[in-house]
Amino acid sequence: MKKIGFLSFGHWTPSPQSQTRSAADTLLQSIDLAVAAEQLGADGAYFRVHHFARQLASPFPLLAAVGARTSRIEIGTAVIDMRYENPFYMAEDASAADLIAGGRLQLGISRGSPEQVIDGWRHFGYTPMEGESDADMGRRHAEVLLDLLRGEGFAQPNPRPMFPNPPGLLRLEPHSEGLRERIWWGAGSNATAVWAAKFGMNLQSSTLKDDESGLPFHVQQADQIRVYREAWKDAGHKHEPRVSVSRSIFALVNDLDRAYFGGSGKDADKIGFIDDKTRAIFGRSYAAEPDVLIEQLAKDEAIAEADTLLLTVPNQLGVDYNAHVIESILTHVAPALGWR
Repeated sequence: MKKIGFLSFGHWTPSPQSQTRSAADTLLQSIDLAVAAEQLGADGAYFRVHHFARQLASPFPLLAAVGARTSRIEIGTAVIDMRYENPFYMAEDASAADLIAGGRLQLGISRGSPEQVIDGWRHFGYTPMEGESDADMGRRHAEVLLDLLRGEGFAQPNPRPMFPNPPGLLRLEPHSEGLRERIWWGAGSNATAVWAAKFGMNLQSSTLKDDESGLPFHVQQADQIRVYREAWKDAGHKHEPRVSVSRSIFALVNDLDRAYFGGSGKDADKIGFIDDKTRAIFGRSYAAEPDVLIEQLAKDEAIAEADTLLLTVPNQLGVDYNAHVIESILTHVAPALGWR
């Protein structure tokens, strides 16, 4: 069995070809798609966060709204860029969203990726310490967040408070018990996967990672997952970790599917540079008739290693079509691969 959810970047553009022509369209349709996915039997509704872009940016109002409209499906992010985050405020927002959802929040965080503007985190008031890179700063913010989510008191109470305090040092409120074990780290390399394991975070691996061996993407990603699990074991954590991978997968079951994705030409890995120093490998997309798709996906080593698969959806095509995309995988592909 494998958990299957969707991942939306929440794109919008004022184009007549887009079903999401405004930020409001994207936010409201994201909620509706999560409701539809739950009704179809999917396991997760996840959202990507990008700043300074016509995409989803502030996740916690959306996560809270999805949590209030659904009852079973996991809700999460993949990922929030921690270079932009105040971990104290974030701990309060995340706990509130998790409580509204009844403990279904799966919070994916990361040090981030190249953004729309130069050093966008500086506009949010954050600057790396001396000798620290922006990636180091993101990981430092993450470590603070993890400590806060333990729910231990750390702040000295006012001797003359406005309201009565419980005894001892005070923690942030609200606190959501168990959220600390539902934090995921989006790792782009084997080294950061090992770092995530040491801190007891679940692993999210996308369709982009550092090209560390020259092997096909799915093989490198499977190796990353194995390295992560070994590091988790060495760290001595008491619970089992979870691992997700994301993929663009489209079952071509009707003429509209074939028109949209039948000639996508993205059936091979690609190599590129995400900055001046980092050579990256971009994983292929899958689009084929269900029988062909089943044969192709059975050879994907990383999907086999993961317990959770996130389907990247083309949200600008609207709620109905994306619900069809999810249903096609759940119905025509997942059972034959033992995912259902």
